[in-house]
Amino acid sequence: MPALGALRRLIMAPSLDDVSFAGRGFPVEPDERTRQLEAVPQAVVTGFEWGIEDKDLATTERRLALVDPLNRGFAYEGATMACAVRDAMGPNRHRTRDLLRGGGRPHIFLNYIGIGFAMAKLPRPLWKKVVPDLTEPGLYPAMSWLCVDGYGFDRAYFDTGTWVGGQRMDAPYDWDQDSSYWQRAFDQGVGRALWFIHGGHAGNVSAAVRAFAGDRQADLWSGVGLAATFAGGSTAADLAGLREEAGALAGHLAQGAVFAAKARHHAGFVPEHSGAAVHAFTGLSVDAVARLADDCAATAPENGVGPAYEVWRRRVRTRLSTAVV
Repeated sequence: MPALGALRRLIMAPSLDDVSFAGRGFPVEPDERTRQLEAVPQAVVTGFEWGIEDKDLATTERRLALVDPLNRGFAYEGATMACAVRDAMGPNRHRTRDLLRGGGRPHIFLNYIGIGFAMAKLPRPLWKKVVPDLTEPGLYPAMSWLCVDGYGFDRAYFDTGTWVGGQRMDAPYDWDQDSSYWQRAFDQGVGRALWFIHGGHAGNVSAAVRAFAGDRQADLWSGVGLAATFAGGSTAADLAGLREEAGALAGHLAQGAVFAAKARHHAGFVPEHSGAAVHAFTGLSVDAVARLADDCAATAPENGVGPAYEVWRRRVRTRLSTAVV
């Protein structure tokens, strides 16, 4: 292993024990469902280790292809994080671009989240180097706000006392020429983290969301819906209970589920738990909500709404509120 790769790994990568629920001190009872969730951050770490150590990207992609489709997207998150770190710290700054255009293309939504993980490890002056200039529609450039989501997830997962217990607000950053949306995208990542912090326990997740200020809860619910749908770890009864707990904000929970189902559908592998969750939250099938997401896609910001990403999210919520199920 090259010395530089070893140094990068030593500085940046947590161990598998560090990302476990017990290692983080999360209040989670170990069982089959929580072990399924716990495999997610472990897949991210594994992908990161490959991406940071491998001399060439082709080797990393061959390794990632061996990961079970259930968790392959998460491994790509870690590999993308590694590529973004290498691009920011080294002379060759095309690794992330090549991964997203190559083997990572089916996992583009999770790739953006992986870039956010890299941002959490890098000083802000380097952030301008981490997102490739990609304009192809198939790479969903409007979804680059998922980088901020990933950054928020990382903060909440690894410093839970500050960002969840203390409900700290992050300093705005001019992302995609819109610093006013920064905190909202950040909170969507915090909401995803709550799903893991509480091991998919619907009651505890709901209580954690309600502990936040009211104006932050909609975005938190969106993150919960995305995590519950993409990662799983819950029962049918818990999913129904989660929708009830969301109450008037259930549309945000459902919108998160739509984006998760779209991501799974785009990657070509939809596990049973994703279908169950999206049906519980929307009353629709994965195929139906993937089409709905495509129909609602936005490419430009709108005054009074926000960046194209938020226009897209709002259109999804509107369509869901009028959908016949």
